[in-house]
Amino acid sequence: MRIAFLLLLAASLTRYLDHHWHSARTPWVIGLSVALAAAHLLLPARSPGRLAAAGRRPAELAGLLAVLGSWAVLVLMAPSFAWCAVPLIYTVLRALPTRAAVPVIGAMTALVVTAELRLSDGFDPTLPLLPPTVAVLATAVFRYMERQGARQRALIDDLISTRRELAATGRREGTLAERERLAMEIHDTLAQGLSSQQMLLQAAERVWDRDPATARGHVRTATAITARNLAEARRFVHDLAPAELADGGTLDAALRALAERETAESGRPVHVRIDGAPVPVPAAAQAALLRIAQGALANVREHADARTAALSLSYLGDQAVLDIADDGRGLAGPPGGAGADGDTPPGGPPAAGRGHGLPAMRARLRQLGGTLTVESTPGEGTVVSASIPLEDR
Repeated sequence: MRIAFLLLLAASLTRYLDHHWHSARTPWVIGLSVALAAAHLLLPARSPGRLAAAGRRPAELAGLLAVLGSWAVLVLMAPSFAWCAVPLIYTVLRALPTRAAVPVIGAMTALVVTAELRLSDGFDPTLPLLPPTVAVLATAVFRYMERQGARQRALIDDLISTRRELAATGRREGTLAERERLAMEIHDTLAQGLSSQQMLLQAAERVWDRDPATARGHVRTATAITARNLAEARRFVHDLAPAELADGGTLDAALRALAERETAESGRPVHVRIDGAPVPVPAAAQAALLRIAQGALANVREHADARTAALSLSYLGDQAVLDIADDGRGLAGPPGGAGADGDTPPGGPPAAGRGHGLPAMRARLRQLGGTLTVESTPGEGTVVSASIPLEDR
C-alpha cells in the first residue's frame, strides 16, 4: 500500500506540473509532496487501533495527523492529489480503530468531493456519488480482509495448540507404553527369577543341616538364576532381544534351552515338540513367544503341582502357535477370570502383588495381532495357547 500511495502521489504531482508549471504555488506543491511522501514512509506499520489505543505514543499519532494535514492542503491547492485518497483510507484504517477511522474517512471523502467539484467545469451528478462509493467499498474490503486475517490467526493458534496437545499426548502414550514394556519384561524375567531363587533358597534352608550337598546345589542353582536375571535386566533396559535369541539364536533352540534349564532347576521334566516346517519368525514375535513360555512355566512351577510340562511350537503356514501344557491341578476359576491367571494359585485368591501373568501375555500378543487362549479343568491340567500371525501386517 505504501508503494501504491507513492505512485499515485508521483502521478498527481506530474499532472500538476504538466498543467501548472509556471504557477506561484508550484514550489509549495513540490515541497508539500516531498514532505507528504517522507511523512508517509515514517508511519509505522501497525495493527488496527494501535495508535489510538496507545495514548503513550503521541509522536506516531502526530505523524498520522501530519500526513492527513499535508494531503488535505495539497488537495485544496491541487485537486488532482485526491487520487491519493484510497491508499490513505487504508492507512487510516490500519492506524485507528474503526469508530475513530470512520469520521476521518468521511471528512476525507467530503474533501475529495469538494476538490472534484472545483476541478469540474460543470456540475456532474456522479461526482458527489463516486468518492463516497469508493470510500465505502475500500472500508468494506479492509474490514473483510481484517476479519479473514483474524480467522486465519485464530485457526493458526488452534492448530499450534492442537499440535502441542498432540505432542503432549504422544509423550504420555510413549511413557505409558514404555512402562508397560518394562512391567512385562520385569514380570517375565526378574520377578520369575526372584521367585525361583526364593523357592530354591527356602529349600536349601530346610535341608541345610541334614543334607549340605543338596543345599549347596540349590544355592548354586539360585546363583546361576541370579546371573541370568542380571543379564536379562541389562538387555531389556536397552530394549534388546532375550539372551537366548541374541546373536542369531532361533526360537526352536531357545525353547529347548528353556526346557532344559527348567527341568534342571525344578526337577520336573519339560518336553519340547516342534510341528511343521520351520519358517522365518519376526524377532518381535520370537521374543514374545519366548517370554510367554517363560511366564507360563514359572506359573506351572509355582502353582500347578504338575508332574510334567510340555512346550509345543507349531508352524501353520501363516501363523505360529505355542502351547504350554501341564498335568497339574488346573485352574479353580474360569479361564480369563481370577482363577485363569497363571499367577493365581488354584482354588485361592491372588497373592499380593500378583495376577499380572495373563494380562501381560495378552498385551504382548495384542501388539503383534496375536491371541491368547487358556483351557483348563480342575485336576486335569492347563493348556495356555499363544498364536501370532506371520504375514506382514
